Amino acid sequence: MSEARTTKSRAKSAKGETGTQAAATTTAERPRLRDAERTSKAILAAATKEFAERGYGGARVDAIAERAKINKRMLYHYFGGKDALYVAVLEGSYVAIRSAEARLDLSHRDPKDGMRELVVFTWKYFLDHPEFLGILSTENMHKARFLKRSARIFALHSPLVAEISGLLDRGAAAGDFRPDCDPVKIYMSIAALGSFFLTNRWTLSTIFQRNLSDKSEIDAWGEHIVDVIFAYLRP
Repeated sequence: MSEARTTKSRAKSAKGETGTQAAATTTAERPRLRDAERTSKAILAAATKEFAERGYGGARVDAIAERAKINKRMLYHYFGGKDALYVAVLEGSYVAIRSAEARLDLSHRDPKDGMRELVVFTWKYFLDHPEFLGILSTENMHKARFLKRSARIFALHSPLVAEISGLLDRGAAAGDFRPDCDPVKIYMSIAALGSFFLTNRWTLSTIFQRNLSDKSEIDAWGEHIVDVIFAYLRP
């Protein structure tokens, strides 16, 4: 074989080896990326439970690491420390509920159906995610000191306000809702009626001698929220 052919053959072989190595590197990176994502999710889930149950002051990094089944050094590697982790938990909590709300597709719903769906969804979300109310309670005790550090939080809520505003405008145009309703006040009313019941049901049950944790009471309160909101919206 001539020297030129030998050189060309070696070049092809080297190119083939380089391509194989690159493919092997990419394949090796995928499990690492998946492991990193799983670890990050495990830390956030553990931190959410810890902060919801013990508040910011009572939560411990050691306890979060133990819940996530990792060592503390790895937690610091992913999130940098307790403050940054707490902000990530706050953001993650809001991302979760706003993402779920987006799937309601309120922009394309009949106004009355869409409003009822939003009320029912919010009530059920609070029931299914008590940690969300726990995190919010903790942050309100701190007067939103940590939430103000988030660069994402304001953008997360704009689509929800716009969708509620659209429901109200379409409902008013159809004669189903009163005009000039404030979308933020409507959402605050929905959230307040649900969260107050759930965060105070133990004392309320004792005071009024009614088991507000009973399924019939919970279902009835959900319908009560719908009735109150629609009574206000009625033209």
